[in-house]
Amino acid sequence: MKSIYGPVSSWRLGASLGIDTICSKYKRCSFDCVYCQLGKEGDKIYERKEFIPLSKLKKDSKLMEGVKADIITFSGTGEPTLAKNLGDMVDYIREISKLPIAILTNSTLLSDYKVRNILYGLDNVVVKLDAPNEELFEKINQPHKKISFKNYIEGIKRFRGGYSGKFSLQMMFLGLNKEYAKEMAELAESIQPDEVQINTPLRPKTKWTLNEEDIRKIKEFFGGFDNVISVYEVKRKKVKPIDMEEVRKRKRTKI
Repeated sequence: MKSIYGPVSSWRLGASLGIDTICSKYKRCSFDCVYCQLGKEGDKIYERKEFIPLSKLKKDSKLMEGVKADIITFSGTGEPTLAKNLGDMVDYIREISKLPIAILTNSTLLSDYKVRNILYGLDNVVVKLDAPNEELFEKINQPHKKISFKNYIEGIKRFRGGYSGKFSLQMMFLGLNKEYAKEMAELAESIQPDEVQINTPLRPKTKWTLNEEDIRKIKEFFGGFDNVISVYEVKRKKVKPIDMEEVRKRKRTKI
């Protein structure tokens, strides 16, 4: 499995070249979200460790030669901030590329100052927030037992307070939380993101997927924000992946 994959056509980031800090056959994450495109197999973990050595990323980086992309995004087969050597990987990518760097994070480790310090140096941080309260948090995200909703929210707000790049708040809507759009909008207001991303599971479509009308109604609750985008409205760029099989490995299992 390569640590570099794509580019993929991201509705949020354009042509995105992915960096996978975990590279696992099964997901390694601090969440086990009910809608996860990687399926149910894997480990729910909270302790940071090194999954792949920096030498692997350096070896795989030759795949980047001649690739056209808008941004480099840390994502992949689990929560990227779980990688203890994430900072070293970011530093290396900065050395070899002038492209902006983003990360897609589930926000669970933003309470860790070491993680915050790494992410402060990125150009775009996309954080996840799917629930307005502890009960829905447990139902939708099924977090590791060490993670409380209170500390989770505090971590997001603490990071937001010290970050000067583009801070995007992604909210995944499905049947379990679509009636809580007002509460979600109020929580987003307390965080003050630069951008709100309203999403629903589409890769692949599942029983959790909301239709365009549902998302349109949800978006109305976010009228107080200057920058709100939704998954059904944004046009995707055409991209040519280095290796399509590597892309499929990151969205391999239907729910």
